[in-house]
Amino acid sequence: QVQLVESGGGLVQTGGSLRLSCAASGRTFSTYAMGWFRQAPGKERQFVAAIRRSGGSPYYADSVKGRFTMSKDNAKNTVYLQMNSLKPDDTAVYYCAAAHASDYQYDYWGQGTQVTVSS
Repeated sequence: QVQLVESGGGLVQTGGSLRLSCAASGRTFSTYAMGWFRQAPGKERQFVAAIRRSGGSPYYADSVKGRFTMSKDNAKNTVYLQMNSLKPDDTAVYYCAAAHASDYQYDYWGQGTQVTVSS
């Protein structure tokens, strides 16, 4: 079992920055793929960024490429999402997720953290 706890959400103006954190329990954190997703009111959940089980460079949705940076600290069992140049369209609940057996089938989800970008 893996438990995920997100933090760092809040209210920010257009053009501002936020850094989200996701702390994970479990001794095998380094072997999991980790992802960030978001869901805006009335919309489906949307992929944001992820790091594969093998590590390597993160990959991003086109909508956030160049503005968001994901990183993973295996020593701290934590993943981060640095969000810069925020836009009102980035407003959503942001979730982190962990995948064990696949890079794309996520088994565990956090409770989410609200990000609101005012215009």
